[in-house]
Amino acid sequence: MGKLIKNHWARLIMLAAAAYQIAAALEGFFWPKIFWDFLTKNLDGAVKPVPILQTVNLLFGLFAFAWEWPLKQIAGSAIHRSIEARLIIFPLGALAAALMYQSTNPAIYYTIGMGVYFWAYSEGEVVCDEPWSLPSKPRRTTKV
Repeated sequence: MGKLIKNHWARLIMLAAAAYQIAAALEGFFWPKIFWDFLTKNLDGAVKPVPILQTVNLLFGLFAFAWEWPLKQIAGSAIHRSIEARLIIFPLGALAAALMYQSTNPAIYYTIGMGVYFWAYSEGEVVCDEPWSLPSKPRRTTKV
């Protein structure tokens, strides 16, 4: 068996979270509800009458999906290869997801994915230039 490549695993988790967040944002346009409405009604302005939080969740979901798939324009760029940038941006998407009732599950998925990305970062993994490829091993030079 091979070694677990944690950044590939985290990417799959983040893709699932992004797809779920997009679907939840679209559902939120039709049935707006803030997750914390059982504690306070002060946050209801974020979802109705103007769907601000739904739009933010939709944009974060589309951005995360484009970043993790990735689009051809993003693939191989410095932002695509950076695990650090993911650990900075994805908590914002998780926070936006945690605020809306329909998208609490993507918030949990984002949190798990960020944990796996941190694990990969702490073990020194790198994201390859070409998506879904393995990092190349350094060639051994033999001295004669």
